[in-house]
Amino acid sequence: MIQFSSVRKEYSGGTVAVEDFSMTAPTGSVTVLVGSSGCGKTTLLRMVNRMVDPTSGVVSIDGTSVAERDPVHLRRSIGYVMQSGGLLPHKTVAENINTVATLRGVPKLEREARREELMATVGLDAELADRYPAQLSGGQQQRVGVARALAVDPNILLMDEPFGAVDPLVRSDLQQELLALQKTLAKTVLFVTHDIDEAFLLGDYVAIVEVGGRIVQHGTPEDIVANPANDFVEAFIGADRGARALRIEERSGQKIVVDGTGRVAGRLTES
Repeated sequence: MIQFSSVRKEYSGGTVAVEDFSMTAPTGSVTVLVGSSGCGKTTLLRMVNRMVDPTSGVVSIDGTSVAERDPVHLRRSIGYVMQSGGLLPHKTVAENINTVATLRGVPKLEREARREELMATVGLDAELADRYPAQLSGGQQQRVGVARALAVDPNILLMDEPFGAVDPLVRSDLQQELLALQKTLAKTVLFVTHDIDEAFLLGDYVAIVEVGGRIVQHGTPEDIVANPANDFVEAFIGADRGARALRIEERSGQKIVVDGTGRVAGRLTES
């Protein structure tokens, strides 16, 4: 469980990134922070592994404040995936995946076996192990980033817009792979995105955040769609444009799902 209690972050120049943020990310669930750029969601994410320390308030993991943990040891115990992948360009795929395990002194045979297992888990061909990041596609780089984050089997996985830099088809594949992984691994995932559709797809719980790290609404995707808290949430999720008001129409003998504007959203198939 990750808990934020009255957290504030004010930088030396007086800029307030987060005013007063409190939220719990339950164990074994995917909690998504979603909001526009500059709203403080990445700052909040980085407080968990102490890449950013709050000015006041407490961030805790399973009841223990992260401020009481050594930052290096803490970071090595938490998986972290970022948008760019953050891979070391001068190291091979195998070396990148093994980075944290090597730093933690995991025996070579053990970490190599784990690396092979993870490459298969995230859909990477074994023959890619000796390639360098520049020789990979964007989707492959992100898969390496996920494998590296999982290398030491952390309980917590932090994901900062991990699929934002890849094309829509690859992004969809990666989203589905994350959902499949989560069904098997049941990690405590804190995920940051600016895309509400991605938030609703991946999140067990979603926190819509506005500037200053203020939570506008927090709940399950179903609760938020059914009961938007205010006009801002309605606009953010697309309810005011009819984007979430779906209906079924029959066209050319097929049952088609359309949104409130009449735009095709999909088709019905037999379950």
